[in-house]
Amino acid sequence: MADEPRWILLVHQIPAKPDYLRVKIGRRLQRIGAVALKRTVYALPRSEQAREDFDWIRREIEAGGGEAMVIDASLAAGLSDAQVEDLFRTAREPDYGAIAAEARAIARALPRRALSDEKRHALASDVARLEHQLEELARIDFFDAPSREAVRGLVAALRARADAPVRDDAVAPAATPPRGRTWVTRAGVHVDRIASAWLVRRFIDPEATFKLVPPKGYVPLPGELRFDMDAAEYTHEGDLCTFEVLCRRFALDAPGLRAIAEIVHDIDLKDAKHARPETAGVAAAIAGIALLHREDEQRIAIGGALFEALLAAFARRARERT
Repeated sequence: MADEPRWILLVHQIPAKPDYLRVKIGRRLQRIGAVALKRTVYALPRSEQAREDFDWIRREIEAGGGEAMVIDASLAAGLSDAQVEDLFRTAREPDYGAIAAEARAIARALPRRALSDEKRHALASDVARLEHQLEELARIDFFDAPSREAVRGLVAALRARADAPVRDDAVAPAATPPRGRTWVTRAGVHVDRIASAWLVRRFIDPEATFKLVPPKGYVPLPGELRFDMDAAEYTHEGDLCTFEVLCRRFALDAPGLRAIAEIVHDIDLKDAKHARPETAGVAAAIAGIALLHREDEQRIAIGGALFEALLAAFARRARERT
């Protein structure tokens, strides 16, 4: 039996006048998370909600004198399903970027000392607003945009500061490294998950096995450890990527690791915090690995070899300076 169509399309023709109709429809499409495959063809992942959303927009177009139809579709040529998924991820990145910029601005304005009741109340109000924005964005983030976990970490750190402030210089004791565990993360691995998988097997749990799962709805089995995903034991914290969190939790300080952490941070969070000269080259290499290899296991293996080589180079540089 043929596979079910994966997509639902809105194909429309809007009259040139009045101008406001085109603007209104564009905003409607943006609000529901639709992406353009062509100038007048918009797509959503196929679902009853998507059908309802597109049908309402179709009626608005027709009421304004235009033409529209809603179609269940499978892609046969041109764009692949994977390429369309990437369109959805790319469309959400500016939305996450805007929330991240606001969260960082709020964090920079906070004093390092304990917050007064007035500042705590103001922070809680700001965090609630950001959390609501994240909830709304998650509703149309159908394929887990790359910046999602980083931004969730930023907002979660603000929430922790608002609810239970701690001294910023407090240092937690190093966690005991697990052995032979199953480490779970989101499928479609990129820089932070590739680097974190290498770090886990190289320094934390040499007998680790990895399980790649859908980004939403996974219920962990007993004994599994999750990283860089929703509700994970190890994921973004504040302005730290997952790789940095793992290094901090397990007190990892091998020569060269800090340089790698700074590179992974800047690629993943896109904030140029460390601005190392090697970052652009590593980013290009990771992007190439992702383009050439769709299988996550291959990405982890080849990316792991890249980070192993970087560790050797940075460690040698550190030795030469001493």
